[in-house]
Amino acid sequence: MTVDPLSTALKVAASGLEAQSLRLRIVSENMANAQSTGNTAGGDPYQRKTIEFMSELDSLSNAAMVRVNGIGRDSSEFGVQYDPGNSAADANGMVKLPNVNVLVEMADMREANRSYEANLQTVKQARELISMTIDLLRSST
Repeated sequence: MTVDPLSTALKVAASGLEAQSLRLRIVSENMANAQSTGNTAGGDPYQRKTIEFMSELDSLSNAAMVRVNGIGRDSSEFGVQYDPGNSAADANGMVKLPNVNVLVEMADMREANRSYEANLQTVKQARELISMTIDLLRSST
């Protein structure tokens, strides 16, 4: 069975686009909840989400695709802040804060965005090569 390298490139890039798109969604959710405290007194605040990727071999093209292995939770400790007027404050007036570091999320977003753009460029170039191949086949007949 012959494998078309351009089709394989499109499949690999598409798997990367899907994975980075989900990564951007998770990062955006973390950033949106960076100040979300618990709903009850002493309750836990928003817990940062993490994403794990894995490589998966595509049996048809024999190419390594990227897949999301799972979405987890960051187990690092929550910060605390004295804010007795907050509805999430415990008996001592302490409020647990999310374990989200906006600077880390921004760096992760930038990296995911660059990866997404690289995969998108691969798709564009593969499409151009396919189009050029079709044009060559048309002109040779």
